[in-house]
Amino acid sequence: MEAVFFDMDGLLVDTERVWLEIETGVMARLGGRWTPEHQAHLVGGSMERTVGYMLAVSGSDVDPATLTEWMTAGMVARLADGVELMPGASELLDAVRAEGVPVGLVTSSLREIADAVLKGVGRDRFDVVVTAGEVTRTKPDPEPYLTAARLLGVEPVRCVVLEDSPNGVAAATAAGCAVVAVPSVLPVEAAPGRLVVESLAGVTVPDLRALVP
Repeated sequence: MEAVFFDMDGLLVDTERVWLEIETGVMARLGGRWTPEHQAHLVGGSMERTVGYMLAVSGSDVDPATLTEWMTAGMVARLADGVELMPGASELLDAVRAEGVPVGLVTSSLREIADAVLKGVGRDRFDVVVTAGEVTRTKPDPEPYLTAARLLGVEPVRCVVLEDSPNGVAAATAAGCAVVAVPSVLPVEAAPGRLVVESLAGVTVPDLRALVP
């Protein structure tokens, strides 16, 4: 195992409920209504996709750049109050680092939002951080994980990815990585080279190593 990559929203930190809160407020500002069912369409997706979907649902003519600014500012302000790590995430992160295995954070969120999360989690706990701003195609495209592997100089097939969404799992699988899936909003099916668990609590470094061919 040459590296372990953590997704951020819903996997490392409990931000899906924060996203729902911000999206609901922004949609009200657009004159529309937002539900958990709407959010489910966007889990693991990019800001660009979220903005496009929200404009389509609301029928608003607000400029996409303005809506992106509202969403980003809302998330950064909300995250300034602190972030809650998902069960077992911090312990597994520390265990991987203790064995000298490089660790990356790979997210479809914008850099500003990732930086706000990392203020609470600790930027120095990650050897590389890849956000939507560092790639041309976000998850479910494999580019984010291929980029992280390239930056660390490791082979994707010898990396393990921790994800919570079908989009993220698809990206990791397409990149050739093994996957530990912790489904949050949407289900993820078991598959060869993929471990599906209810929580990272209890997942060990040997469990991760066992997934690597």
